Amino acid sequence: MVQVASEAEVPLAARMRPGSLDEFVGQEHLVGPGKPLRRSIEQDTIPSMIFYGPPGSGKTTLARIIASTTKSAFVQLNAVTSGVADLRRVIEDARELRRMYRRRTILFIDEIHRFNKAQQDALLPAVEDGTVILIGATTENPFFEVIPPLVSRTRVVELRQLEPGEVMVILKRAIDDPVRGLGGSTVQVADDALSYLARMSNGDARVALNALELAYKTTPPGESGVRVITLDTIREALNRRTIVYDRAGDAHYDTASAFIKSIRGSDPDAALYWLARMVEAGEDPKFIARRMIISAAEDIGLADPQALVLAVAAARAAEFVGWPEAKIPLAEAVIYLASAPKSNSAYLAINRAQEAVRNEYAEPVPRHLRDASYKGAARLGHGKGYLYPHDYPGHYVSQQYLPASQVGKIYYEPQDQGYEKEIKRRLSQRGSGNGETGHDGAGDGVRVKCSGAGDRGLGVEI
Repeated sequence: MVQVASEAEVPLAARMRPGSLDEFVGQEHLVGPGKPLRRSIEQDTIPSMIFYGPPGSGKTTLARIIASTTKSAFVQLNAVTSGVADLRRVIEDARELRRMYRRRTILFIDEIHRFNKAQQDALLPAVEDGTVILIGATTENPFFEVIPPLVSRTRVVELRQLEPGEVMVILKRAIDDPVRGLGGSTVQVADDALSYLARMSNGDARVALNALELAYKTTPPGESGVRVITLDTIREALNRRTIVYDRAGDAHYDTASAFIKSIRGSDPDAALYWLARMVEAGEDPKFIARRMIISAAEDIGLADPQALVLAVAAARAAEFVGWPEAKIPLAEAVIYLASAPKSNSAYLAINRAQEAVRNEYAEPVPRHLRDASYKGAARLGHGKGYLYPHDYPGHYVSQQYLPASQVGKIYYEPQDQGYEKEIKRRLSQRGSGNGETGHDGAGDGVRVKCSGAGDRGLGVEI
């Protein structure tokens, strides 16, 4: 005989799940009065959709509200436990239901991102011809995790992380509800404890309700019979702030993006905050260090050449010491990078050079620059006319280093930031030398520049 769990044995988060749109908290941009999704649900005219959003934001709840209001058959599958055979069975039943009774079937697939390509392909024809109305739920970006043909045939509905005030509404409802919540017993939650829980659950209503329930169950009644839940009790129940962070998902890349943009924007406090988010979430220190090395070269570059040196040193130190001490050299480097002068000239320079290589005729290497170290090279004219810079004053002599078609084109434009001002001064005094058509350094030259390049005032002969 199968025993059915009593209401008290069902988790609080499940008991408090809203049964209607009027009870639903949050996502006003989707289900607020007059919004298209709300009208579709109320009129039972929903299209195929994929609910995409963070944990505890209401994806499954919305699907269950649709199930309770629709006149269509409603079938639920979980992508973790269902395979192609289950899909085919549901689709065949839906096809028969439509043929015999002209009744639609809504198929809800939780964690749809866990379906592999073959499973998603099997689902596609039934969605395309309307055999099933698909509702998928996922915490992963469907534009990456769901095959494009399926995404193109559905409406992607993005649910937002709940605000602390919205979580507070849910918590108070659970405390006061005499039937589904804790209101059937005498319970008192301190205001600071409730506020802390609403903030620290990071918009995940399920986490908040689970922590509240644990705090309730582990708090014995006082002499008056009242369970007084304090801030310390909530802290113990919550254990650790929930960090919305998935190393393979959007939160991972969004946090890394905010981290790099804060460094680029010269805001050390913001950069440290995003670093702390990644540290607390257990991010791989090598990933953080790699991003910092790239930022040092791309965003700081020659405005402060020491930035790259320090970023590499921090990466080596972090790898050597590991967590938790790795946070210290990483933090030191982050502060330095965010505070350093910025220049993306090296990044722009290599991009310009690559564009020329990809789109323009690749001339042979000029003969005077070719390798002349092997026997017979001189007979081919290799190295003839090459001027050895160390034989000249200042260890510099102007000569052509580019192919003839590239003469005078400028790829590197030094900027007026930090150390790069000194680089600009030296290059301006010296001349690039890469545009000389002769190899004797003679002539005053004429400046030529490539499209989009800046003006360094460097002389070349033409």
